[in-house]
Amino acid sequence: MTPTTADLPLTASEAEALERKFQRELSAGLVALVLLSILERAGTELYGYQIAKQLQQDGDRVALIKQGALYPVLRTLSANGLLGSRVEPSQSGPPRRYYQITPAGRDALTRWAGIWRDTRDFVDRFVPAPAPAHP
Repeated sequence: MTPTTADLPLTASEAEALERKFQRELSAGLVALVLLSILERAGTELYGYQIAKQLQQDGDRVALIKQGALYPVLRTLSANGLLGSRVEPSQSGPPRRYYQITPAGRDALTRWAGIWRDTRDFVDRFVPAPAPAHP
């Protein structure tokens, strides 16, 4: 019997491409949840660069959300009424758009966080935790 391409192991570049695709698809829905959560925790308005800095400070590893990916999600959340925004001139560059979570955004955050916890718990039932590292 002749092996098919499905029987052959992935090359390193194919495996990396699949990992990037999986990460991109997994992150797509979570970015909005994380952004709403950051703005809720901040308790004040923030502009995109400040939000990106929050993501870097809170991450133990490389940020899973790229700074360039924030802006389209911020615009969508704002267009859907989950964030309010205003533009203010900046002394050190282009005008800055500040974002603040709205009451509708807080409601969405509560609902989406529950959906995330349910999803995480479901996945955890099937995906084993990694073995602890031995020193």
